[in-house]
Amino acid sequence: MSPSHGRLAREASAALGAGSALAGAFPGFAQRPAQQRLAAEIADTVEALDVLLAEAGTGTGKTFAYLVPILLSGARTIVSTGTRALQDQLFLRDLPRLLGALGVERKVALLKGRANYLCHYRMELARQEPRFQQGPLAVQLQQIVDWSRQTRSGDLAELDGLPEDSPLLPQVTSTAENCLGTACPFWSECFVVRARQRAQAADLVVVNHHLLLADLALKEEGFGEILPGAEAYVVDEAHQLPELAAQFFGESLSLRALTELGADAIAECRNLPGALAAVQGPSRALEMAARAARAAMDALPSRGTASRALAAVDVEPAFATLVAALQDLVRALEPLREAAAGFDTCHLRATLSLARLQRWLDETGSGSLPDAGFEDKGESWSESGSDPVSVHWYELTPRGFRLQRTPLDVSEPLRAHRERSGAAWVFTSATLAVAGGFRHAARRLGITQARETIEPSPFDWPRQALCYLPPGLPEPASRDYTRRVIDAVLPVLEASGGRAFLLFASHRALREAENCLRGVPWPLFVQGSEPRHALLQRFRASGNGVLLGTASFREGVDVAGDALSVVVIDKLPFAAPDDPVFEARLDAIRRAGGNPFRDEQLPQAVIALKQGAGRLIRTETDRGVLVLCDPRLRSKSYGRTFLDSLPPLPATCEIKDVDGFFAGP
Repeated sequence: MSPSHGRLAREASAALGAGSALAGAFPGFAQRPAQQRLAAEIADTVEALDVLLAEAGTGTGKTFAYLVPILLSGARTIVSTGTRALQDQLFLRDLPRLLGALGVERKVALLKGRANYLCHYRMELARQEPRFQQGPLAVQLQQIVDWSRQTRSGDLAELDGLPEDSPLLPQVTSTAENCLGTACPFWSECFVVRARQRAQAADLVVVNHHLLLADLALKEEGFGEILPGAEAYVVDEAHQLPELAAQFFGESLSLRALTELGADAIAECRNLPGALAAVQGPSRALEMAARAARAAMDALPSRGTASRALAAVDVEPAFATLVAALQDLVRALEPLREAAAGFDTCHLRATLSLARLQRWLDETGSGSLPDAGFEDKGESWSESGSDPVSVHWYELTPRGFRLQRTPLDVSEPLRAHRERSGAAWVFTSATLAVAGGFRHAARRLGITQARETIEPSPFDWPRQALCYLPPGLPEPASRDYTRRVIDAVLPVLEASGGRAFLLFASHRALREAENCLRGVPWPLFVQGSEPRHALLQRFRASGNGVLLGTASFREGVDVAGDALSVVVIDKLPFAAPDDPVFEARLDAIRRAGGNPFRDEQLPQAVIALKQGAGRLIRTETDRGVLVLCDPRLRSKSYGRTFLDSLPPLPATCEIKDVDGFFAGP
């Protein structure tokens, strides 16, 4: 350990050493110099209240590298993760064992978003709904009711048998908008309140990125800061933060939110005689207007800008009708606000929805629509007047729509919130650097000066892995490209005996590949055929399956061992050309004198490729072949940037080398 490191760094490094208490507490624990170096750098960052950008390759032991110095420091800390699964792993498995092994006492808490906790009030409303009185939903609701009487946390993740996409979930959980707050008859029993109270009393709180952003922006949801006076923040999977921040600091309005608003307003009438006559008509009219707006958008592409949508025949009149329907509901609810907290909440939701809809429309020049005339309270940072540029766009699903307003650059609010905290900040990920530097990540996170460290994966790449670049493939725009990719990949699958994960740039390519692979001798698993967790479980259990997925499977797929020995990536993962936010971001860079390809498209694609490639080797004993099919890796000058950003895998264009790899030890 260098003498330039501080006391905490030396303690953290020693705790991760071969003869430490951790070595005795964790079977298979091994001293990892890269982990110790990373822990020391994090410790010094915490002591200096500094900022650190740290890339830690798979196998470094990143989680312990930040938890050990944080726990030893005693600093009040928020650890933010990319997924709820990682939250649960940290809180339920890693932290209890580490605290015991280190012999320190720290209060730790787990805090998730509202949508993860049962709401007693909403559950009681659901029990009165006729549509939940029979069939599978009635069984699920009774399961929730029975569980509600014994759970201490109210975390719906405890309910194993409840489908992730159950339509009951939004009915028995609250949002910031429909929560009754202190007026709720179940306030003293509220699981969200209790979880927030535990967090505020803790030394370390495990949250996800959305809650972190809510805490930074003091978008309080009625409960104050997560951890007042936090001295350190650790942002794991930090590469996800800018995109999530763009969603958070923007706003959206969906068909489902509008129809649920109308249904909730009618449900409130049960407890107030005479209210139904005033509320039912406007609520039904709102639902009809929202569905009519969706029908008017039917001929549009699945996503695009607001201006494109409103240029289509019948779309603008349909949204004018929707504005009028929301105004009517606001007026109908106004006299009922004092009668019950539920009506007051519905009135606020209708007012916010109306303001959001008009803002979405006004960007396109539809200022002729009638003004809401209502004050919009509690809006996001983007409503504070400091919103630089936003893109207004829509996204269609088979039976719904979502209207989005997304800021193009969130670096300034991220910088402002971070500096205001006065705390230490650690941003870490296995995929944060591009070509050995953090310029792209720092720009998007609003960081102008920081410590930087890269700890490569410690795996023996020449022995454990091989990169195969199939020769002779056409340009990715070719009509028969996917079929040619499958032709090139089949010999690899024969050599590996299946055990493969094929990543495609589009759902269309995935479906075409599925058709090409029908009849292969290995079990075929296709994204979308069943819930993600069930699909991955069956793939692991098969032992020789072939899993087909798209971009959403680049992250969070952790299949160690022999079940996964091949990862195939069909095309370099440049962002889709129909993404209106990405296109607007590129245009903004161009207008500012930058180079959109160099400054945004290329680094984003490099990080995405690293994520996909990272599925292959997860432990010291894994072996596998990474197949990169895109011929631009060799034909374009930027191909070298992609290859240089990957771990040091030996590369080949010869299928015989793949055969030899799998025939070897």
